Amino acid sequence: MIEFLTYLLTIIGIWAILALSLNLQYGLTGLVNLGHIAFFMLGAYGSTILTVVVGTNVVVGLIGGVLLAAAFGALIALPTAHLQQDYWAISTLAAAEIVRLFFKNTTIGGTYQGGPHGYSDIPQPLLDTLGNQGFGIFYLVLVAGFVALSWGLVQWLTGMPFGRALKAIREGDEVPRALGKDARWLRIRAMALGGGVAGLAGVLYAHFNAFVDPTYFKPLETFIVWSMVILGGAGNHLGALVGSLIIQAIYNSTRFLAGAVPIDADTLGSLRMVAIGVLIILVIMFLPNGLVPERVRRYAHTRRRQGSD
Repeated sequence: MIEFLTYLLTIIGIWAILALSLNLQYGLTGLVNLGHIAFFMLGAYGSTILTVVVGTNVVVGLIGGVLLAAAFGALIALPTAHLQQDYWAISTLAAAEIVRLFFKNTTIGGTYQGGPHGYSDIPQPLLDTLGNQGFGIFYLVLVAGFVALSWGLVQWLTGMPFGRALKAIREGDEVPRALGKDARWLRIRAMALGGGVAGLAGVLYAHFNAFVDPTYFKPLETFIVWSMVILGGAGNHLGALVGSLIIQAIYNSTRFLAGAVPIDADTLGSLRMVAIGVLIILVIMFLPNGLVPERVRRYAHTRRRQGSD
């Protein structure tokens, strides 16, 4: 049970970072990114190729994976930053599938490395020194530290003038333009920043799982991230953390129900997606702003005194 809780909390932390990155793009900026899993994949594959194929250390792999995902975010935003919301969503979905199919059909490394075979034996820092149980606890602490760092980063960005400009984009391009802001450039920066944070989650996932292949990064996984943001409350970074906790708890709880209900494992695994879908429908119907709604900032004003001094 302790090992499972350690695993579950680690996975929750990794997906919490991914949810924070989507909340930065959608909750803060209003960008409907249906290909968000591509950044997760690029972080995982970027670090994996650097450490497994090139032979660098894990720190270099982490930096490389984050930079690769951030660069991809800026790259796909450059030609699409002027598109309307629906066309933007379609273009991001297409971009994510291009990335997944590229890695699925491209072999980088040995004969059985890359492509549909994926990558195994991804370095796990301090595993030989700490052992399996010690490594699990160490990695949980490491992920918790990165969750705190990511949350602090997005909170800091939200409170800056840059964050307020991103919120203005949600209301339409006319608002930032009236303030002298370039909406296109703000979108590009939001995509790059969100992509980099999502890439960090991918790096952590790859070195925790020690194996990745293209089947881990299908469009369904983007739906999981979206469900976290919608459930928690778009625009509220704390809500993204709450949504991650609830969705991942549901997603990983079916293993305990296998012997308690007369349903085969495959059907039970599919029902967890039904449960998440029903939960999202109920939230949209009764709590459209999520469990932890975004706080609307109100500015105090002073009433001018009337009369003569």
